[in-house]
Amino acid sequence: MKTRYFLPEKPWILVIAMAGLIAGVVLISGFIQTSENPIFCRAERSRSRVPTDPIQLRAIIHYATSHVVPQQSFGEISVSFEVLQSRAPCNFLVFGLGHDSLMWASLNPRGTTLFLEEDPKWVQTVLKDAPDLRAHTVKYRTQLSQADDLLASYRSEPECSPRKSYLRGNEKCKLALIDLPNEVYDTEWDLIMIDAPRGYFAEAPGRMAAIYSASVMARNRKKSGVTHIFLHDVDRRVEKMFAEEFLCKKHLVKGVGRLWHFEIPPAANASAGSGNSWFC
Repeated sequence: MKTRYFLPEKPWILVIAMAGLIAGVVLISGFIQTSENPIFCRAERSRSRVPTDPIQLRAIIHYATSHVVPQQSFGEISVSFEVLQSRAPCNFLVFGLGHDSLMWASLNPRGTTLFLEEDPKWVQTVLKDAPDLRAHTVKYRTQLSQADDLLASYRSEPECSPRKSYLRGNEKCKLALIDLPNEVYDTEWDLIMIDAPRGYFAEAPGRMAAIYSASVMARNRKKSGVTHIFLHDVDRRVEKMFAEEFLCKKHLVKGVGRLWHFEIPPAANASAGSGNSWFC
């Protein structure tokens, strides 16, 4: 049974790497923000402090002292980290709440990082140890066992069409996440990480709706630039199948391990062929 986290044979290797990664972000962030001061001005130096978010310091302590490590590998994490380095502070939406959440929030200092989780009890468990995180509970209308039928039938539902391309209140499209907090709908997300909900047994929600909804959010972007979408567990049939249908192989820019990185342009900027009846 797949759990929300794992204990590798040498957990300290990844733990130390995570702590070092976050510490590096803190130091670089502080250097950039204080670099305008005269470097040889002793008075200024004595008064200056490296500005950091409390969540960054909490993350360093947490990963430096914990045997529990993120589910993604260091290589997979590095893909998202490279984008966060260039985009932070940004709007970062994460499907899934777990032992890696403190890391993601700390890598987006002074940005907006919001987590969407299916299990209310799990939300309470995680926030008890990491109260700085922001998370909402999501109700999914799908089950993994419905994946093939949903993929085969969504094209016959006009409300699922990319021409409609909306989520809030879209009752007719079963793939649309219709009951999210207004903040999710009203924010243009620069990065979206899909590492939930559960998708490893028939009654689980599966990630079909998360993938579809992330695609709609990206296509509806009004700001300049692309939306970066990271999908984990692409070794599984449903994740791969729905990614190819809604995120599109032509937008795939990198793959490491079980993670795919897509850059989705707004629908207004898409090529002529992609703005018609289907997503890809």
